[in-house]
Amino acid sequence: MKSLVFLSLMSAPLCSASIDYPKTRKGEVVEELHGVKVSDPYRWLEDDNAEETKAWVAAQNKVTEAYLAKIPARGEIRDRLADLWNFERTGAPREYGGRWFFSHNTGLQNQSVLKVSDSLDGESRVLLDPNTLSDDGTVALAGHTPSEDGKLLAYSISRGGSDWNEILVRDVATGEDLIDHLKWVKFSGMSWAKDGGGFYYCRYDEPAPGAALTQTNEFQKFCFHKLGTPQSEDVIIYQDKEHPRRGFGGGVTEDGRFLVLSIREGTDPRNRFYYRPIDGAEMIQLLDDFDASYDFIGNEGDVFYFLTDLDAPRQRVIAIDVRKPERGAWREIVPQSADLLQDASMVGGRLVLETLRDAKSAIAVHDLDGNKIRDVELPGIGSAGGFRGRRDDKTTFYTFTSFTDPGAIYQYDLASGKSTLWKRPQVGFDGSAYETKQVFVTSKDGTKVPVFLTHKKGIALDGSHRTLLYGYGGFNISQTPGFSIGRAVWLERGGILAVANLRGGGEYGREWHLAGTKLRKQNTFDDFISAGEWLVKQGYTSPEKLAIQGGSNGGLLVGACMTQRPDLFGAALPSVGVLDMLRFHKFTIGWAWEKDYGSAENADEFEALLRYSPYHVLKPGTRYPATMVCTADHDDRVVPAHSFKFAARLQECQAEDGPPVLIRIETSAGHGAGTALSKMIDKTADEWAFLEQVL
Repeated sequence: MKSLVFLSLMSAPLCSASIDYPKTRKGEVVEELHGVKVSDPYRWLEDDNAEETKAWVAAQNKVTEAYLAKIPARGEIRDRLADLWNFERTGAPREYGGRWFFSHNTGLQNQSVLKVSDSLDGESRVLLDPNTLSDDGTVALAGHTPSEDGKLLAYSISRGGSDWNEILVRDVATGEDLIDHLKWVKFSGMSWAKDGGGFYYCRYDEPAPGAALTQTNEFQKFCFHKLGTPQSEDVIIYQDKEHPRRGFGGGVTEDGRFLVLSIREGTDPRNRFYYRPIDGAEMIQLLDDFDASYDFIGNEGDVFYFLTDLDAPRQRVIAIDVRKPERGAWREIVPQSADLLQDASMVGGRLVLETLRDAKSAIAVHDLDGNKIRDVELPGIGSAGGFRGRRDDKTTFYTFTSFTDPGAIYQYDLASGKSTLWKRPQVGFDGSAYETKQVFVTSKDGTKVPVFLTHKKGIALDGSHRTLLYGYGGFNISQTPGFSIGRAVWLERGGILAVANLRGGGEYGREWHLAGTKLRKQNTFDDFISAGEWLVKQGYTSPEKLAIQGGSNGGLLVGACMTQRPDLFGAALPSVGVLDMLRFHKFTIGWAWEKDYGSAENADEFEALLRYSPYHVLKPGTRYPATMVCTADHDDRVVPAHSFKFAARLQECQAEDGPPVLIRIETSAGHGAGTALSKMIDKTADEWAFLEQVL
């Protein structure tokens, strides 16, 4: 490996003025919102089908590739990523009808394959290989559900990273697909009828011919598809013609007695819950007040179990007997505790509960009356997940991982409480050379914010280390310890990794989430900025060596923080970010995010959004951090227009002697899920090479 000194001497960072950026036409769009005139000079870039936009994309990619191609470390980093990623990995198995189903990747396959075996540790065969569905690995297996008898497999595929899915059905014995082919499916699982004659799923109406990528998605429908019939004959089980933004998720209970349906509006964690006897005609509105989140865990006869934040911001478990549904008859099974009760499952006649203690996993087993049986002893500080199964299962499986340990899959005996290693990947990374610790940073208003730090043991706190600060801070999503090949290479090359648990996320429950939403969204940015200031003050790094990274809502985080504190960061990697906060709700599923962000349609929320909207707050002549914006041409969740417009304006506003501003636009890829491994390796190599160059 070349020394860092050699690299810095041989490839000094280019300034913005030395890069010949493509000329980007400025429009004259000015819009008046709530009495305020707002300029939007690059609105024309919202039309991703326009020839002018396509030409702009090609020109920007050409400039970015030319810059990255000159970085000596780029090939070396990519080779190491490919070498490290080339290890066999297996997903946790699930049993249906005596057959075991699990994912598997030999190493560098673009997409993991689905395998099936007649016994847990017996010889397996490939049931479905997504790599054969396209030449470049861009068709992904988005989801799959075997029928209860294990004879059929309903599976969904995504093309080019799109959120739009297609559902097909495969005969497990023959490996042949049936005639069933469903389209216009988005944000949906599949739930089989007990007799295997069909399944429940959610879909939207087919878009109009020639509709743009940015078209909004409304009026989802909960449907039943009978095998062997065309999709046009599918029965609409439930729809809401008066509320276009309501979305659904549901299916058949394990005992086959009930059909259950959860109804949500956007990303609001609160929901409604309806059910009916499996042969009933109308849905019964069990929970219709929209006053809390009610996540269905399972049922024991007529008793339904829910994980809820009703009167419990850190969540609890309750039971409702549907024969006596009045609130006074509800039972509390597991009360709220000091820690966040993040997840609950029902398996083997028991409740398995996952709590987060300062963003670290802890697992406990309870009986169905809530009595604690035992804690599950985990291998260390990290993240555990899984513990799924049926009421008659004797064992279940779970995974465990940390920042420096790729983790393993364990089989857990529900009677004895014993964990047995089932599979452990062999990765060529020595995690013992690194340490992870958790610190608590004081934010602007005095709030204590957890930050995980991972780095080589024994480093000197002299401010000399390249540091990557990562965050998300939104939509009630928790950032917990987890292993990443990309981050492993960053660590190997001397970098420090810092992961901040920001308000807006779900690490401490509903109150923590709400503290980073709407008019309080600035708290999220303050938390992240405070983490950066702490890293500098403690001597881990310096502003010129501190990079920030985030994707989607995390892309907004990076965009907001680099524009509010350009002096604090040396580089920024906003990926598939929400960067125009005044128009996000006008595209695809963007309206759903108003529950977190608010809306420019409301005067007070407009004022708050305008204050931090990354695209709008850029000021000409400011020295912003070196930036590589990343997006994808098939992203139909956070449409690429956000990144296009932000990059164009950032190039315009960057100080003449400032560092580079690039945009990397991936082709045949989307928001991230299902991205081909080769594309993931290329993107990560480009990101790390860019950071090494500019830091």
